Amino acid sequence: MMGASLLSDKSEYKDAVRLRSLLRAIHNSNVFVLYQSADLAYVWAENLPEAWSAQWRVGVYDHELVQEAMLARLAAAKQGVLETGEPTRVEICLPHGEQSRWFELSIDSDRDDAGVIIGVVTTGVDITELKRREQVLKTLLREVSHRSKNLLAIIQSIAMQTARYTETIDGFLAKFRGRVQSLSYSQDLVTDSNWRGARFHELVHSQMQKYIDIGDPRFTLSGADPYIFPGAALHIGLAVHELIVNSAAYGALSNGEGTVTLSGRFENAGTDRMSLCIKWDEKIPGSLKGQNPNARFGSAVLERIVPISVDGTATYRIEQDSVTYALDVPRSHFEL
Repeated sequence: MMGASLLSDKSEYKDAVRLRSLLRAIHNSNVFVLYQSADLAYVWAENLPEAWSAQWRVGVYDHELVQEAMLARLAAAKQGVLETGEPTRVEICLPHGEQSRWFELSIDSDRDDAGVIIGVVTTGVDITELKRREQVLKTLLREVSHRSKNLLAIIQSIAMQTARYTETIDGFLAKFRGRVQSLSYSQDLVTDSNWRGARFHELVHSQMQKYIDIGDPRFTLSGADPYIFPGAALHIGLAVHELIVNSAAYGALSNGEGTVTLSGRFENAGTDRMSLCIKWDEKIPGSLKGQNPNARFGSAVLERIVPISVDGTATYRIEQDSVTYALDVPRSHFEL
């Protein structure tokens, strides 16, 4: 009899150590446990977070703890466990101060030695931060989808305009690739800034890199350097691309004597009508090398597509010895 008693004592000791260790592990984690009797009255709880503990007590029911919007979902889950004995999971939200906390609950049945369900065990984990990250991700994905649709619309417009004013497939491909590449350069800057936009000077440099060295004395960039917001950056980049391509092929940058000055200037600073005036001033000694075959599409981009896209206005003038372009961008499309 004494041996049986010692074995019983050892078994009870091991159970006590195991229970103590489990309770310590629970208290050191983000997990909490709730136990309800078969009539769903709460019997005990461990490691309750504040969103639960404020109202919890022995004998309380779910309708006293959970808002009505979440109660039906929780009640149905627990009733299903009582009826089938199959575990289930459910997510609920509880108010906590001025905010809310989200919890994932794993609900299972508790059975006696005869296999009869005598209670419900709920294991909960606070998933509020996970929910917030999911919401941020969803917002970002919606933003990416929106921007992608806008970008595809721009590319479609470029394709149509390029095809309209190009006589051969080879000519179309050459021009279209250049314009899509222009969008790519601008998009890289926008992405690198975490969608904030692109600095005006940096945007210009990105468009120049394929056609002229930044240090070329024939080209001068000066003046204001604000952050251009993403949508406007793509269109302004496209305008700069058209101007540089035309100049490198037919204008001032096609010889060693011409000059180009590109500047940014704030108009009506400090008022509601504040805007960014972007001015391209190209001086060509002698005259242009004949008619510019890009002019018609360039005119459509520079005088209609770009200003409409940035809610601004533009003027574009091609003379025999000069090319000038001015684009006025409202304050809503840039920040200082």
